[in-house]
Amino acid sequence: MSRIGTRDARRPPPDALLTAIADYVTGFEPRAAAARETARHCLMDTLGCGILALEYPACKRLLGPVVPGAELPGGARVPGTSYELDPVTAAFSIGAAVRWLDYNDTWLAAEWGHPSDNVGAILAVADYLARRGERPQPTMGHVLTAMIKAHEIQGVLALKNSFNAVGLDHVLLVRVASAAVSTGLLGGDRDRIVNAVSNAWLDGGALRAYRHAPNTGSRKSWAAGDATSRGVRLALMAVAGEMGYPSALTADTWGFEQVLFRGSPVTLERPLGSYVMENVLFKVAYPAEFHAQTAVEAALQLYPNVRGRLDEVSEIVIETQEAACRIIDKTGPLANPADRDHCLQYMVAVALLGGRLTAADYEDEAAADPRIDRLRASMRVVENGEFSTDYLDPDKRAIGNAVQVFFRDGSRTDRIRIDYPLGHRRRRDEAVPLLREKFERNVRTRFDAGRAADLAALFEDQAALERMPVEEFMAVWAA
Repeated sequence: MSRIGTRDARRPPPDALLTAIADYVTGFEPRAAAARETARHCLMDTLGCGILALEYPACKRLLGPVVPGAELPGGARVPGTSYELDPVTAAFSIGAAVRWLDYNDTWLAAEWGHPSDNVGAILAVADYLARRGERPQPTMGHVLTAMIKAHEIQGVLALKNSFNAVGLDHVLLVRVASAAVSTGLLGGDRDRIVNAVSNAWLDGGALRAYRHAPNTGSRKSWAAGDATSRGVRLALMAVAGEMGYPSALTADTWGFEQVLFRGSPVTLERPLGSYVMENVLFKVAYPAEFHAQTAVEAALQLYPNVRGRLDEVSEIVIETQEAACRIIDKTGPLANPADRDHCLQYMVAVALLGGRLTAADYEDEAAADPRIDRLRASMRVVENGEFSTDYLDPDKRAIGNAVQVFFRDGSRTDRIRIDYPLGHRRRRDEAVPLLREKFERNVRTRFDAGRAADLAALFEDQAALERMPVEEFMAVWAA
């Protein structure tokens, strides 16, 4: 049997989901202005997050060649560093940096995730092709197109399919999306994309144990880099002729759905287009897990009225959505930054105490402030049914929280309710200028003011960015 092309008659036709993804990658051209403009802002924000992460030694030590001396001169580059690597290793480094601080864009539905995690694969493959001298040379327009498609594959799969409900981590969707778009960037046809994506599903899924107590740890910051780099490896194998597995999802007994998804089908709730990129959520003001973004914003509004009375607090009530109750409602000791940045009570406490929330506030030194745990002990987290309903409404996609502080003398603050976070599409005009400010702050941690201004200028003109060769774009980011 040929490994690609003609199908062995003994094998079933490819699963419908595999062909839908392959047809989308090969046949859809995302022209919507809203999608392409948002992709530009998304790329800017994603790279800024990756640059900021280079300030953290725990991230930086994982980047670069797997072993010393294994760099690839002329290979794919890692923004903010001098590394030149094979595309698989480069994808890991870019993806790990982007995700390290939990500050890049977010998608919330039955499954959660961060679609810009796929930028690790997209930039690594595009730069690899550019530096090999491929003709025609890939442009940043190709990168934005691949981003829109990766966002859509990951995000639409997340709308109805809850992998967390069976204990699997959302990064499996990064692997699937990265495999699909990487194969397309590498010139793979429909059959090769089916083969790559089928292997991505056969890999199964990472367990969510590293995201939850008592095992919360830094793997949650590099798991997406691992997934996006695996997508590149599977894409390279598929383009080289490696076979696929047509019923990887649906095979009786042995398929993904039977083994890992309790027999339920993995489905696409809507046709693939550019819906996800147009509606993606940006973390604009603070690196808070997204279910907590509006709670932190509410706490910051309360800060001027409570900062002098925190010793008088009797109770703090936080109303939130069911998803937040399930994943970030944490009491008791918190082991490390990875534990703290997924604790609703910790984030609200820091905001009430200091009128801010930054990545540094999750580190051990900041967490040693005893006032944080005293405030946490006074908090009561309750599900608000309206917030839970609006969270799942496709026309709203709200992420509501309300915060109110009560004092021992019987007085109380106003109940501050916020339904849509700053990074929501309904607040996009308000958010974009702040997103640019966030980007400039982040890149100034690595580059001087003049270089930071030059980097910001790359994202000012849509047409100019789309025309820019990938090789030229990536060169600007080298340290």
